Amino acid sequence: MPHPYHHSLISVKKWGGVAADYQHIHDWFDESKAIIADFRHRALRHHAEGIFMAERIFGSTLTLSTGRVIPTRWVGEQHVRDDLGFIPSFADWVKAIRPEPWMGRTRHLEHLPPLAIADGGKP
Repeated sequence: MPHPYHHSLISVKKWGGVAADYQHIHDWFDESKAIIADFRHRALRHHAEGIFMAERIFGSTLTLSTGRVIPTRWVGEQHVRDDLGFIPSFADWVKAIRPEPWMGRTRHLEHLPPLAIADGGKP
């Protein structure tokens, strides 16, 4: 599993600049390793929606230290392809999740007293 720094070096080879130009974006994609430190962390951001989310967070373009301007989306696409070989959809990840009984348990609002519903579900 490449480190975000190594993803940044690949970005430098593709578009120029220095590793620091890209580091913050690659760090963001892999921040989910703080939650789970194996390949499953990728389910949170390593997909098409994650790439578009990065674009919303970091802006549609990235200005490199050389002055060159590139689409932020290119960096996200590169990161996901480096790790997975292609860009899956979020639905691709969800299809791989084995449903467990606890995942479908909900409290039905009709069973809560009226005041609880008005207070956001607090009894």
